Amino acid sequence: MSRGLNKVMIIGNLGRDPEMRYTPAGHPVTTFTVACSRMWSTPDGERREETEWFSVVAWNKLAETCKQHLVKGSHVYVEGRLQTRSWEDAEGKKHSRTEVVANEMTILDNRKHHATEQAAAAETTEPEDEFPF
Repeated sequence: MSRGLNKVMIIGNLGRDPEMRYTPAGHPVTTFTVACSRMWSTPDGERREETEWFSVVAWNKLAETCKQHLVKGSHVYVEGRLQTRSWEDAEGKKHSRTEVVANEMTILDNRKHHATEQAAAAETTEPEDEFPF
């Protein structure tokens, strides 16, 4: 039997401050979103930009580090794996969510410019989250 590979690497900016909670067993879990933008030119020379939003989940020590050091607008590198969760809400409606389960996070901000990046990120609106974490 051959082994598979599930590895994701993203670089982008946080769309909101991280939120940390604890599982019933006492394990910290932090969630946040990262916006990754790409630019390209169409064949007729028109510049285009597209932003993809990723939901990120960090556990245990990494969860605590993310909560302590990240804020909306932080420029980060996140490495992890994709995971899809499914659940039913109180009305019986089925939902699913694909997330990046982080195993590594590196802050890419230049501390001097962090306040400027944070102000610029405040102008970016994140899509409404329709699923609970």
